[in-house]
Parts: sequence; structure tokens; C-alpha cells
Amino acid sequence: MAATTPRRGLRRDPQPLNRHARLILTTGEPAGIGPDLALAAALQDWPCELVFAGDPALLAARAGLLRYEIEPSEWRPGEPSVPHRAGTMPVIPVRLATQVEAGQLDVANARYVLEMLDLATDGCIAGRFDAMVTAPVQKSVINDAGFAFTGHTEYLAVRSGSPLPVMLLVAGSLRVALATTHLPLADVSRHIRRDVLDATLDVLDQGLKTLFRLPAPRIIVCGLNPHAGEGGHLGREEIDVIGPAVEAACTRGLLVRGPLPADTAFTHSMLEEADAVLAMYHDQGLPVIKHAGFGRAVNVTLGLPFLRTSVDHGTALGLAATGRAEPGSMFAAINLAWKPE
Repeated sequence: MAATTPRRGLRRDPQPLNRHARLILTTGEPAGIGPDLALAAALQDWPCELVFAGDPALLAARAGLLRYEIEPSEWRPGEPSVPHRAGTMPVIPVRLATQVEAGQLDVANARYVLEMLDLATDGCIAGRFDAMVTAPVQKSVINDAGFAFTGHTEYLAVRSGSPLPVMLLVAGSLRVALATTHLPLADVSRHIRRDVLDATLDVLDQGLKTLFRLPAPRIIVCGLNPHAGEGGHLGREEIDVIGPAVEAACTRGLLVRGPLPADTAFTHSMLEEADAVLAMYHDQGLPVIKHAGFGRAVNVTLGLPFLRTSVDHGTALGLAATGRAEPGSMFAAINLAWKPE
């Protein structure tokens, strides 16, 4: 079953947003903490407009369980953007297929999750929203429902017709991008190709310039193998692919170093001289960013025709509707979306 139908439209680089930006916030897996995080955001004042995508009945029921004084109302398009006021929750209705019990996944609601993403993507491409913020989804239940889905990053790229999405995790001044995203470890090496690394470095460099206002970003590139291949004795990816990609990037005017062993790249002295690190695979980069700032880090997708940010954690089914879900990462994702650092 096809995961999504790509939308083609005018591509525009995401730009730093003003204080009256309008953000679309998708409320994620309905059985998880996504609705809780959305409600927590709605309880705060924000210097931008927040519009929520989800089932109003679900959000109202979850607000009741959490004892939040929020009554979702249908968002009215066409009105001027205004800063969000605590206790309000304008919603674009997306209807659940079946009733939700907190913490209990149901494949019947997988399409609901994708419908929210489609709505938000199409709205951003059309200019109705300036950026997208996403609550966590449960990849397994979407796949169990018959949809090909490896994650937000890849899905949004296909939907928007973007050739190469780049996942960037941000925790304060630490920024870690990934050359590959949601792949089995056994498949990583064959996906590290010159054309992919060339394009990834260009997207990362441009994203750092545009979103973080860094005029000449300094990028460290990790090797794939221990000790960056040990001169070929522990693998040749550094010699045959990664090293030449770094040299070519430097020729194009990028400030790139590497490939360096990951255990060297992530030392304090190295990070002080870098604006971002490009890791080769998911679990090479994410443990570092989560150790540095779990609960306040932000996932940013570069390479889309709009800005998308998200939380640094999963659906936490066991915390849904308990009031124990921490909204710090969601708040950080909203802050970065309306006002990039």
C-alpha cells in the first residue's frame, strides 16, 4: 500500500520567521503522549500562532483526563495570525477511525496519523502555515496497518517532493546531522555513497546558514568505522567515499573536516571548533545528542520546502494521560520553529 502521494509545488528555502508566524502542530499517535504535549503547549502563551491538527473529541477527552481547562475549537482560516493565548486550542479537525484508549495502540487509527501529516505538509507548501511542529508517532503501528513508513523525515520528503531530507538534532549549541536515518545497521554502508554525502553536506551547510544564521558553518564529518577505518585496515569507506566527499566539499567552499573517528569528533575540544557534526548513522549521533540534552533537544528536518521541527523522544505509551509526560522538548521545538536560533 502506498505511503503517500507526493505534492509538487514551488520550492522555497525555509526562512527565519517573525513573531507572528503561524505554526501547524500535528498531535501524533493518539494513544501516546502526543495529545498530552499538544495540550500542554496550548496552556502556554506563545509569541506565534499555534494551530493544532487532530480529533477535537480526543483532545477534549484527554484534557478532561489531565484536568486541563481547555476546550478545543475549530480553527477558522483566513483570519490574521495572532499570538497564541493560554487556554485556547484552535484545531483543524481530523477524525479518528475508532475510539482511543490511552496507551493502547490500534492499527485502525494509523491512517489518521498520516492524514494529519498530509494536511500539515500541504498547508505548509501552500503557504497557509509558516512551519510544522510534530508530536511523536508510533512507526510500528503504521507499518502494521500496511503503510510503508520509516519516519517523519522520509515521509515528509516524499509528500513534499523533496529529493534529500537531512535529519538534524539540536541541543543548545550542539548540532548533529545524520548521513543515513532509519536503516538497519547492516544496510548503512551501502547507503553511504558520494552523491548522497555531497548532497547531504550541501543541505546541511545551507540549513545552518539559513536557520541558524551562521555565515560560514564549520562541519565535522565522522567516519563510519572504528578509528575512521584505521588506514583501511578496519574498512575502506573513509578512503573510498567519505574522504573524497569531504575534499570535494572543501573545493566547493564549505568548511568541512574529516573523516574523524566518532570518539574524537564528539570530544569537547573538537566540538568547540565546530557548528555541527555529520554522523554516518542513527545510533552514532543520537546517543550523544540525547546525553547532552534529552527532554530539551529538537529534531529538525532540513531539505524540505518548509521548516519542520519535532520532539527528541517517542510516544511513551505508558505515560499517556497520566500527567507525567514532560513537555520540554515540545516547547523547544515550538521555540525553534517560530524563531530559529
